[in-house]
Amino acid sequence: MGRFRTIPQSFYRRSAELVARELLGRYLVRDLDGSRLVLRIVETEAYLGAEDRASHAWGGRRTRRTSALFRAGGFAYVYLVYGMYHCLNAVTGNKADGGAVLIRAGEAVEGDDFMKTHRSLTREPRPGDLAGGPGKLCQALAIDGGMNGTPLFRGPLRVTTGREVADSRISIGPRVGIDYAGEAAAWPLRFCELDNEEVSRPRP
Repeated sequence: MGRFRTIPQSFYRRSAELVARELLGRYLVRDLDGSRLVLRIVETEAYLGAEDRASHAWGGRRTRRTSALFRAGGFAYVYLVYGMYHCLNAVTGNKADGGAVLIRAGEAVEGDDFMKTHRSLTREPRPGDLAGGPGKLCQALAIDGGMNGTPLFRGPLRVTTGREVADSRISIGPRVGIDYAGEAAAWPLRFCELDNEEVSRPRP
């Protein structure tokens, strides 16, 4: 059971860039209707808050939707994109920093049959089908906007210790789908486990 030891809130009270790198290999655990679903995190992106044009906290702007971003690190920031897909972020830093890490992809460790049902997959999933993208990941774990602001260091959605990824096994590059963000679009803030087929496209 040691591999499911929850990571304390202090882990998140650091820069988004550092947390994004160190989340690789950790387990994302979801307790749901008496079952446990587990994904090993294989891809993340860091968003740096007010200074980062790609961040929802750019310029320090706050809305009802983004209020969870301005809590102390360790809480979930869940938002909807394209009116269809939820995305899960781990808030980082101190209160009002606005930093966060988007959890982009994971590989199934436990409960993959439930994940296939949540994803409406009727065939054996190909690499990346279950949780190879932020929207797929939230569907697989039944994460929606109702979990916005919930803690990631206790409760039914939490991050636990897992199998760490060595520096030599990490690919670092620009984030995905943020061409609007000017020079911030080129910042090397996407972290992936090398050669892991569950990483979202485009793969490094």
